Amino acid sequence: MYSRILVATDGSSLSKKAVASAIQLAATCSAELVAVKVVPRYPRSYFEGGMPVDASDVKRIEGQWGDAAQTLVDAIKAKGVEQGVTVKAVTAKSDMVAEAVIAAAKKHKCDLIVMASHGRKGLKRLLLGSETQQVLTHSHIPVLVLR
Repeated sequence: MYSRILVATDGSSLSKKAVASAIQLAATCSAELVAVKVVPRYPRSYFEGGMPVDASDVKRIEGQWGDAAQTLVDAIKAKGVEQGVTVKAVTAKSDMVAEAVIAAAKKHKCDLIVMASHGRKGLKRLLLGSETQQVLTHSHIPVLVLR
């Protein structure tokens, strides 16, 4: 059915459920799993929502975010291995989460993307956006959305 499944996570409780389902699906299909966490850049200007800080602080903060992301995907890898699933732990640095998820799926030759959706509707969806919606509308790879 599927040979390589990408699961995108942000570490939230909802995405943890999607990760558990992706591991289960990978085990059922005897598929490999690619766990990806997208790490954003630190806002560099006031207009991006950040406070002015010096370059060494930015580098330190981005390093901490990268380390936390790696810890997250390494934990997913450990859970997958416990269930007999081969897992590749990947982090990607980008401010465009949906594009980074799609690019990772292409790069690792995945045939399914699994991710969670918060299910926002109306004005909240418009204001907060939806990375899942972006992946759904722009991916040429099938997407399984879990809520």
